[in-house]
Amino acid sequence: MVTLDARPEPIDIDPHSSAVIVVDMQNSFVSKGGMFDLAGIDISGAPAAIAATRRLLDAARRAVVQVIYLQMSYKPDLLDAGDPTVPVHHKELGLIMMRARPELKLLIEDSWDWQIVEALGPEPGDTVIRKNRYSGFVRTGLDAHLQRHKIRHLLFTGVATNICVESTARDAYFRDYFPIIVEDAVKQSGPEFNQQATLWNFEHALGWVTDSAAVIRALG
Repeated sequence: MVTLDARPEPIDIDPHSSAVIVVDMQNSFVSKGGMFDLAGIDISGAPAAIAATRRLLDAARRAVVQVIYLQMSYKPDLLDAGDPTVPVHHKELGLIMMRARPELKLLIEDSWDWQIVEALGPEPGDTVIRKNRYSGFVRTGLDAHLQRHKIRHLLFTGVATNICVESTARDAYFRDYFPIIVEDAVKQSGPEFNQQATLWNFEHALGWVTDSAAVIRALG
């Protein structure tokens, strides 16, 4: 066991029963010309979050901590995206934008927009799990994978802090995992208060908050 400096208090974790969850670090959300950028969402904070995640992943792999990527994905026919009878059809940004501009291919499998950003590309031994809802636990094999590998502590990085990161981390809490958000390795959509609201929720009610330097120290 190692002790990880975190808020509201330090937490003991076993690296061999821990995983880094990289949420939706795709061109769509962090790259110029991606969906967020096209929608006018500020992505200026993305490079810092990418760099922090890169440092964290390097340390995790050295410590033989599992690395799991979540990748927001739709089939080209959009049959897995839902029809007008489900709320995702009306609320998910990519689906809304593609209806308005059919020439766009946002989050469509094998498109540039869908790809994980080059600086954080998965390496041999990593796991990539595709999802078509905000939470990585919905309609995926994430829970089964974690159970199979006896993973209990989840270190969250990625985008957007207040949407897919928070949705997945909340579901982790409800499933009795220990969710830990790495605050300098996540980036919100919308105003800065969205980032702070998610961090407050996890510090006070749902989990723990730390930073990449603290994780690297603990794993080192």
